Amino acid sequence: MAFAQVGKVAPAFSLLDQRGNKVSLKQFRDSKNVVLYFYPKAMTPGCTVQACGIRDSKAEFEALDTVVLAVSPDSVDRLVKFEDKQELNFTLLSDEDHAITDKYGAWGLKKFMGREFMGVLRSTFIIGKDGRIAYVMEKVKTKSHHEDALNWVQENLS
Repeated sequence: MAFAQVGKVAPAFSLLDQRGNKVSLKQFRDSKNVVLYFYPKAMTPGCTVQACGIRDSKAEFEALDTVVLAVSPDSVDRLVKFEDKQELNFTLLSDEDHAITDKYGAWGLKKFMGREFMGVLRSTFIIGKDGRIAYVMEKVKTKSHHEDALNWVQENLS
């Protein structure tokens, strides 16, 4: 499946966050830009580096009227452990059946150590206040993800 396209209205969703609260994309419409990123698994090395970069950049995102939402197929219980262990300060969303990940085209064939399997394609969708996808980061580097997303928002949506 192809990634959701720039210029199109971002696929709607309502998912549970790490505290069991329902979070919907529409609640940010007309008030916040959204950095929506998909990651494979909480508490793994790459995902932890990526999340901690976002955590440490929260004030910069807020200054740009931008909220960060992170989506994984992890359970709410695992997400709360991830939040607590890494002192995360942003919203983690549980997509256990990967339905939303699929809608965005972020579920697909992966290759690791010579084997192929279906899983989360680490990717980011930057959604403007108008609810449309403004930018798609198909290849995300965990170490610089926060800077790459911040720079794009700052240069294009502020």
